Amino acid sequence: MPSFPTTTSKVIEICENPRTSVVDLRKVISLDPVLTAKVIKLINTVYYGTNQQVTSLVHATIVLGLNTVKNLVLSTAALGNLPKGDHKGSLDMDEFWRHSLSVGVMAKLLAKKRGVDREQWEGYFSAGLLHDIGKIPLDAVFGRDYMNVITDADKNQEPLFCVEDRLFDTNHCQVGQILAELWRLDRALLDVIAYHHNYNAYVGEHKDKLCTVVVANNYVNFSKLGFSGDIRPAQIEQAALNELNISKDIFFEVEKEFLIEIEKAKLFLKI
Repeated sequence: MPSFPTTTSKVIEICENPRTSVVDLRKVISLDPVLTAKVIKLINTVYYGTNQQVTSLVHATIVLGLNTVKNLVLSTAALGNLPKGDHKGSLDMDEFWRHSLSVGVMAKLLAKKRGVDREQWEGYFSAGLLHDIGKIPLDAVFGRDYMNVITDADKNQEPLFCVEDRLFDTNHCQVGQILAELWRLDRALLDVIAYHHNYNAYVGEHKDKLCTVVVANNYVNFSKLGFSGDIRPAQIEQAALNELNISKDIFFEVEKEFLIEIEKAKLFLKI
C-alpha cells in the first residue's frame, strides 16, 4: 500500500503538536483543494451545520476542532488506499469498512461514557477505525488464499490472527504496525493496531485506549456489524472490561446513541 499523501502526514503532525493553531492547519489544508472542499462540506452537513453557510476554512476548522479535521484527513487517506472495484480478495470492502466504522464509533462512545476528556474522544474513534487496517494488504497480496484463513479460523474456532500466522508467517497486527510506521501515525494508534489481539502483553502508556478498542471490537464482532473475517467472534473479554473498570451493561447504556453516531459517521466518511 502506498504512503499517505504529504498533506495527510503534515496534518497529522500539526494536530499532534500542542502548540499548533487553526492557522497552521489552514495553511496545510488549503494546499489540497479536494481536502479543503471536504472540510467545508462537513461543517455544512446536518450534523455539524450552523445557522448560516460556512465558506471559510478557518471558521470550519474552529467549529469542527483539530481532532475532527484530523479524523477526516485520516479517513479520507485510508479510504483512498482501499482496493478498488477490480479487487479479487476475500474481504468485502464495504462490510470491512462498516465493521471498522462501528468499532470506531463504539470506542468513542465508551470513552465518552467513562468520562475521558472530550479532547481525546476522536482519538479513540481513529484507533477503532484503523485497528484492522493490516488485513487490507494481506487480503490484497494473498487474494483468494485469504479465504483459507477465514475458513480455517471458522472450522477450527481459532482467532483469525493465529491462522494468519500459521499460513502466512505474519498477521494483520504486524502488517498493520508496518503501515502505521509507514504512514507516520501517532504512537497510540500504532500501539492499538499492533496489540489489539495481545493487549495483556502491552506495557506502554496507551493501555486505556487499547483496551477500549479491544472491547469495542468484541462487541461489534459479536453483534455482526459488518464483517472483517471473524466468522466465530470471541466473547467480550472480561480482563479488558476489568482494566477499564466497566461491565457489559455499558453497551446497553450507549446503544441508542451508538445507532445515531453510526449514521453520523457514515455521513462523515461519505463527505
